[in-house]
Amino acid sequence: MATKKAAKKKPAAKKAVKKVAKKAAAKKAVKKVAKKAAAKKTVKKAAKKATARKAVKKTAKKAVRKVAKKAAAKKTAKKAVKKTAKKAVRKVAKKAAAKKTAKKAVRKVAKKAAAKKTAKKAVRKVAKKATAKKATARKPAAKKASAKKAVKKVAKRKPAVRKKKAAAVALPATPAPLI
Repeated sequence: MATKKAAKKKPAAKKAVKKVAKKAAAKKAVKKVAKKAAAKKTVKKAAKKATARKAVKKTAKKAVRKVAKKAAAKKTAKKAVKKTAKKAVRKVAKKAAAKKTAKKAVRKVAKKAAAKKTAKKAVRKVAKKATAKKATARKPAAKKASAKKAVKKVAKRKPAVRKKKAAAVALPATPAPLI
């Protein structure tokens, strides 16, 4: 107030006061602008930090997803390996079972063949025995027949032999003297 009063009295002082006031106002304005700029800067910084955080989160999420994917892939790979291993085991088991059954069938066939062989042998033995019996049965009959044939032949040649009977030889009544 005193300055205003003085300014009223003295125009030069008025001017000086105005100048000072202007300067002060300019300074204030500058400060305001500076404050605004600083505020903007801090806001920008904060925004940058936030975006950086977001980016970090995003990359972290991506990394987590990648790891999860890899883990899942590993799991599926393991599962696939297990499945294929199981399949292979089953195949081998099937083959073994097939071999076993084939072996059994072969054994059965072999047994049957052996049984047939033994049966054949038995049949042969029986046949041999039968033929031997027949032969032995035929032999005496053949002998008898041949003997009969011989007698008939002889009878045909010499009919007198059959009819004539040997005459009884007369023995002397007295014994011969011993020398």
